[in-house]
Amino acid sequence: MKIAIVGATGMVGKSMLKVLEERCFPVAELIVAASARSVGREVVFNGRASRVVSIMEAVEARPVFAIFSAGASVSKEWAPAFAAVGTVVIDNSSAWRMEEGVPLVVPEINSSVITKSDKIIANPNCSTIQMLMALAPLHKAFTIKRVVVSTYQSVTGTGVRAVTQLENEAKGVEGEMAYPHPIHRNCLPHCDVFLDNGYTKEEMKLSNETKKILGDATVQVTATAVRVPVMGGHSESVNVEFEKEFELGEVRRLLGTFPGVVLQDDPRLNLYPMPLTAHNRDEVFVGRIRRDFTREKCLNMWIVADNIRKGAATNAIQIAEYMLRAGLV
Repeated sequence: MKIAIVGATGMVGKSMLKVLEERCFPVAELIVAASARSVGREVVFNGRASRVVSIMEAVEARPVFAIFSAGASVSKEWAPAFAAVGTVVIDNSSAWRMEEGVPLVVPEINSSVITKSDKIIANPNCSTIQMLMALAPLHKAFTIKRVVVSTYQSVTGTGVRAVTQLENEAKGVEGEMAYPHPIHRNCLPHCDVFLDNGYTKEEMKLSNETKKILGDATVQVTATAVRVPVMGGHSESVNVEFEKEFELGEVRRLLGTFPGVVLQDDPRLNLYPMPLTAHNRDEVFVGRIRRDFTREKCLNMWIVADNIRKGAATNAIQIAEYMLRAGLV
């Protein structure tokens, strides 16, 4: 099993290598590829050093999977080249998510949409993945009409520059700015770029990707995405309105038995999801489950996950694992 990681020297790429190791993915030969400035560097995998090669060299090696975390422009340029030599591309960028005919997959929810002929598969946005891990079983049972979500997103979602900015500001050190404002002791209602409708791209991803993954264009999602000075993961306050009536006990049962979801919902013990406890975990944590007393058939919940793990690296590896199990490669 020959595997390529494209963008292997970045934050998510490094996490992908770690997840491959932890999950004992059957890697016979690893190809680590990155931008020209990283070629020649060494990356350690399973205790052995691998030299970073160019993306062209990775294509020529014809791996079974090429798992991308290198940005949308790189994915647009190189994913078709890998697909042309028979490699299955699992892409973590926004490049292919809303492309007609490209599966957008959270394995626990809709892995069945992948076919043997699919050579490019999109990994959803991190915030979408964790939200839908909680919403998918509830949608199946009660049918979602509308979702109002406010996100509290870790600086790790922006990358190394943002982590460095937060660390510098905490120490009182001047340095390069990833954001237009300080992030230490601050919150920025600004994730990704603003669009003409006043929303950011991140907010519209939550809306558009939800419809595609659930296979239901009637589900309405409106979002406010906020960057917070946190490292461990993204948090979301989610208000859901259903078509059907529900019982809280059934909601908790559905969430507690859904693969990959952990219920942390006991306010008497101060038990609720937090980025600190989600950090370096692959599960999605759900708590603060309660009725919205201002509206019928409406529910509030709090969802937390490590955006680098389940929100990116782990979800991509799970897609590859599913395809192996299903005999699709």
